[in-house]
Amino acid sequence: MRAALIAFVLLLLAAAASPAAPAADLRTDLLAERSLLATLTRRAFDDPDAMRAELDRRWPADMTPAREAAWLLARGRVLLAGGQTDAADAVAVQLLSHEGGVDRSWVLRALIQERLGKPAGALAARALTGLDKHCPAGDEVRAVEVLDCDVQSAWEALRLLHRQQYAQGAFIDAEASLRRALALARAGKDRHLAALAHGMLAGVLQTREHGDAARAEIRAALAEAQGDLVASARVRNYEGVVEHRAGNREGARDALDVALQLAAQADAPHLTAILQSNQVDALMRQGLLKEALVTGQRAMPVLQRFRDRLFERGLHHNLALAHIKLRQFDAARQELARVGEFGADPAELVPRARELRELSDSWAEAGQYKEALAAFHAERELNAKSNERNRASALEELRRKYDSAARQRDLDLLARDGQLKDQQLENRRLATQLGIAVGALLLLSSALIGLTLLRMRRAQARLTANQRLLRAQSERDPLTDLSNRRHFLAVMDQRAREMRSEGFQGALMMIDIDHFKNVNDQHGHAAGDAVIVEVGRRISAAVRDTDLVVRWGGEEFLVFAPERPGNDLALMAERVLRSIGSEAITTPDGPLRITASVGFASFPLGGSGGSALRLHWEQAVNWADMVLYKAKSEGRNRGVGIAAVEAVDADTLAAILQDFDAACLHGQVRLTVLLGPQG
Repeated sequence: MRAALIAFVLLLLAAAASPAAPAADLRTDLLAERSLLATLTRRAFDDPDAMRAELDRRWPADMTPAREAAWLLARGRVLLAGGQTDAADAVAVQLLSHEGGVDRSWVLRALIQERLGKPAGALAARALTGLDKHCPAGDEVRAVEVLDCDVQSAWEALRLLHRQQYAQGAFIDAEASLRRALALARAGKDRHLAALAHGMLAGVLQTREHGDAARAEIRAALAEAQGDLVASARVRNYEGVVEHRAGNREGARDALDVALQLAAQADAPHLTAILQSNQVDALMRQGLLKEALVTGQRAMPVLQRFRDRLFERGLHHNLALAHIKLRQFDAARQELARVGEFGADPAELVPRARELRELSDSWAEAGQYKEALAAFHAERELNAKSNERNRASALEELRRKYDSAARQRDLDLLARDGQLKDQQLENRRLATQLGIAVGALLLLSSALIGLTLLRMRRAQARLTANQRLLRAQSERDPLTDLSNRRHFLAVMDQRAREMRSEGFQGALMMIDIDHFKNVNDQHGHAAGDAVIVEVGRRISAAVRDTDLVVRWGGEEFLVFAPERPGNDLALMAERVLRSIGSEAITTPDGPLRITASVGFASFPLGGSGGSALRLHWEQAVNWADMVLYKAKSEGRNRGVGIAAVEAVDADTLAAILQDFDAACLHGQVRLTVLLGPQG
């Protein structure tokens, strides 16, 4: 494998070192040199020392500053592949003094940040701003053939930008970045980059639940990767991710097995270790926990040898999950401490939330409820931020569409108005020749102007209606048509302004669908959507028309009932449990029996504290959340409500919330427990 690569490199170098030639030949030489540098940097991912030696040995003696910038970027990337981040950063500084080197410097620095597991999106966006001069969006063919676009650098900047957008939940923006990267790769005839762009697109589309489109992208990626073992291995890994998110565990396992075989054939140890770290997760899902540990421990030293902190952190997380499931809690905490040493990009909301969900479920299954609760709350907070950014991305896309349509209508109306004015001028010229005809034409022109003004008013009315619709949509959940978190926050803020000194009053009920992850994994996301929609409908039917039903996020719902006393609230919670769990829910994968866990409380909290127990609405949500988790930890398919709290002041109340189980045990909190329908 290595001998074949070196032969290929020598062939490319021979082309790159050919004597001066006409313009077409010079362009051919430039393309050959860029192909050479791309090959060296890609192979350096798995063999950095050999590729660094080859790059140094073939370094041209006499180069223009612009040409040297391309070679310096290649050197920086090869150093980075070997984990030499400080040396790579020194190259990034050196690039700043070269023609065409500034934007490449930002790309290299972004890649360094990514390798260190730190935020890279802002640096990538900065690089892209400069690269856009030679790589304008929407005109990729001209960019490559005429403007001398640096395809590889622009592609990497777009990949890093997509990674940040995806991690923040802005999936529409992430898809747009990848489609632009794909267009660049095609224009540059780089099948390796095209294959990877197709594969990453598949992952984004599957996250947006466009399963057929995702699999079409995988097929396109495999076609582009044909004959390229490394690209094929990476595409098969993307395929495994798509199948896993679609709930096809067998397909995911098969794709990952093929990816590992291809990586071994390509003699790619670094890539193999990354795939093995992914395999740890797959083995855990199959219940093969000891095999998962062995596989992870085999991959760890390779990732450490390549100083790949990004994937090493992910592997420590997976090993922690395996130890938890094996009830090896001390080993799990040691692995999690190592994860903490790496830090986490605060902007990566989606991956971090997914990690926290896995930790929460694993700790809960192992009976470690304190750790489970901490992970549960952290995951919920991140999901809320992610959902908000995804919603903002979707609304921005809708706004752009409506603005574009409005601008087009304005242009059409202006054009018609201009035509009418031209007609009027023509009518005046003819007035000296045909007075009667002029009168008729002026009358016609007036009618047309009136019609145009009427159409303008109607268009403005439609635009205003669309804007009102957008505002309404921003406060509704698109799947269930229930109120969303944003609407609930607006209602709470309004009530807080109206009742400043009295604290939050009313009742809250938090509802969580039991084992919803299993529904998605085993029956697919279409079945999961059907369950969420029907549960939302059943909750709405079980409460009063004056109560506010909110899709809180994912499989969670919240009900706000103004002025609902505790006894009535318990009856309502019982109705909700019975309504959700009594009858199976029809889904595309057949009928499914679904149950839910419910936490409820009426505020102000009852007890001896009286007015001292008045809370802000955010604190009230935390209390409802706490009893929901109590219901989940005690077996699910039940409701747990707060009957009374014995606390003399706010400090005592906060202390109770910190160790809720102990407070319940010592009688400081009295609970109401309702069992859901059985069988």
